[in-house]
Amino acid sequence: MKNKTSKPTRSQFNILRQICNFIPAHTVSKIARETGVAEQARTFQPWSHVVALLVAQVTHSIGLNDVCDSLQLHSGPLSTIRGATPPSRNGFSNANRERSAAMAERLFWSVLEHLKTQSPGFAAGQRRGPAFRFKVPIHIVDTTVMELVAHCMDWAKHRRRKAAAKTHMRLNLQSLLPEFVIVDTAAEHDNKRAREVCAGLHSGEIALFDKGFLDFEHLGDLDRRGVCWVSRAKENMDYRVVQKMPPSKDAKILRDEVIVLNNGKLPAPELMRRVVARVEVDGEEREMTFLTNNLEWSPSSVAALYRCRWQIEVFFKQIKQTLQLADFLGHNATAVRWQVWTALLTYVLLRYLSYLSQWGHSFTRLFTILRAALWRKFDLLDLLARYGTAGGSFRHLARPEQAYFAGF
Repeated sequence: MKNKTSKPTRSQFNILRQICNFIPAHTVSKIARETGVAEQARTFQPWSHVVALLVAQVTHSIGLNDVCDSLQLHSGPLSTIRGATPPSRNGFSNANRERSAAMAERLFWSVLEHLKTQSPGFAAGQRRGPAFRFKVPIHIVDTTVMELVAHCMDWAKHRRRKAAAKTHMRLNLQSLLPEFVIVDTAAEHDNKRAREVCAGLHSGEIALFDKGFLDFEHLGDLDRRGVCWVSRAKENMDYRVVQKMPPSKDAKILRDEVIVLNNGKLPAPELMRRVVARVEVDGEEREMTFLTNNLEWSPSSVAALYRCRWQIEVFFKQIKQTLQLADFLGHNATAVRWQVWTALLTYVLLRYLSYLSQWGHSFTRLFTILRAALWRKFDLLDLLARYGTAGGSFRHLARPEQAYFAGF
């Protein structure tokens, strides 16, 4: 007879309330007053709005009726979460459309900062993958596109017959937590937002980004600020070799050279490093050309650092497949921003739970367990401890080769 998992310890509070308790009391009401949302609220209060959107994420709701019906059926347990109330469909829709999404953005950063202060280890993270030898902060910069329905064409036109929103992000490699986020339309090219995304970088830190962010004026600015960066080189880059570096012992390093641009008027770094290497992707070796402003690293370190950039591709893939960023509860810009910021808030809360419980399984399994027990009165950490004991090898993020690679 197979051993059955014993039931978790009972708790006075349901799982949803225990998750919401990680959001400091009065934070939502304070931000609502400062952003003017409190003045717009009548019966559907800002706290109830935030809880409804969190429920929509955790239950992966596909529409307004889905969220409203679920909360109406659980109105009793819902009321124990700081007096939250279920919304009407029209009230929920109006709140998503009319209330400033600046509240959702500020709430996200406020809660993230609070959790980092509560648990410094959560903020510090750990050195990961091929870049484990680097002790300085490593930042990954990238964007992801979220396809929208035709109703959004008036504000989010992406191509001739498509609408899309784009999230520009700077992700800390060690903690896998966002450090800077912009949610906007997909019309602008990535390099137009590069300066904003990288504005908070400090001397000695490392930035990793794809060739879509290549802007030589911006790269020159990072170089002058003492920020090291690694990217892929564009195929049509006009340059000349000024120095060939000593041959590498690594057979996968094909070329290692110091270059300058032929167009001296471009405000690019004075000297750049161009490394050509064979890199394994999807089980096959491909030749890739990397660009960096660091002339001291080994060429293998340059290739290894760029490989770490793939973690953000996996991060985007994971939140888009697990959280609710496919079916939007509203079609205007404000509603989309509310949902994106709440999805990121949900991710941070679940990541904090995984840190507290020393979760060893995938993020998807953590999500599905919490979704299944959302209204049950179990001790949250005991629940995760009992369902996180299966044998095997697991990763909080998937392997790089499981991600999608833009531009390949």
